[in-house]
Amino acid sequence: MIKHKIVLLGDASVGKTSIILRYSKNIFVPFQESTIGAAFSQLNTPLSKGGTFRLDVWDTAGQERYASLAPMYYRDAQGAIIVYDVTSRDSFERAREWVRDVKANALPDLQIWLCANKTDLTTQRRITTDTGSLFAEETSCKYAETSAKSNVGINELFTSIADAISERCTPPPAPSTTGAAPPTINPDTRAPPRATCQC
Repeated sequence: MIKHKIVLLGDASVGKTSIILRYSKNIFVPFQESTIGAAFSQLNTPLSKGGTFRLDVWDTAGQERYASLAPMYYRDAQGAIIVYDVTSRDSFERAREWVRDVKANALPDLQIWLCANKTDLTTQRRITTDTGSLFAEETSCKYAETSAKSNVGINELFTSIADAISERCTPPPAPSTTGAAPPTINPDTRAPPRATCQC
């Protein structure tokens, strides 16, 4: 079983923990307590092509006083989910900052998903799909819309992450040798015959 590190980033109360709980336990807690520091989960995620991919997920605290700890979690991660609340412009602006910070300090091949959460709050929505997806495109991030409350887009998000990281970790197939000509040896580069003992 393959395992890889994923980190969730974003402001407090954008729904990071709710996303994890919905995926791992299929529950939604309306008044979720804020994460202190970071919380760790292991998620066995089915791949769309079959098989299982283990994600080691770090759910980081969104409060400002914990912001300085975030780099220690995402610096060696293979993937990052940067979450914002579609009803909060401040959380979207902070997500933009997270994208810049992660790109500047994380592994060069780290993949980022920009996750627009709480899409069930349609009448309170402030950040449109076009705004979020355009920013994701401009910064080479993948874009996802989710509702932990309504269980919309959650499974698709994690399958997308597992598929993308799994593809990068799969070595290319060895070249076929069927019908290949036998290797030739340049006579000039052959090793000289070993001398025999004359004693």
